[in-house]
Amino acid sequence: MESEHTGSRRNRWTFLTNHARVLIAIARDPGVRLRDIAAVCGLTERTVQAIVTDLEADGYLTRTRDGRRNRYVIAPGARFRHPAEADHEIAGLLAYLAGPLTAPPAPAVEAMEGASGDGAPHATV
Repeated sequence: MESEHTGSRRNRWTFLTNHARVLIAIARDPGVRLRDIAAVCGLTERTVQAIVTDLEADGYLTRTRDGRRNRYVIAPGARFRHPAEADHEIAGLLAYLAGPLTAPPAPAVEAMEGASGDGAPHATV
């Protein structure tokens, strides 16, 4: 008889959920295509689409159209869902597994005349 720790079912578990894997893929490349996420995560596109919808509905990310593609922004300050980790932000885990999160690109700013009045264009940061 197999013990509970050596059974074939017990050998397939992983530390990260599919939701975490999808979020990590998006953190690595905010312009990634769903089919590429599916390939990296070993999931179907339909499953990835459902996960992205879940993450968006629960406020973990926002999706905007960028031409023919989607661009994703992970919500700053988003926290883990489980009560045991709810006091921790997901950004730490994502930074560890995907690298530092990049801020969304700032909207184009028209050149403005500097405060010195020298007529030179200055951009705000």
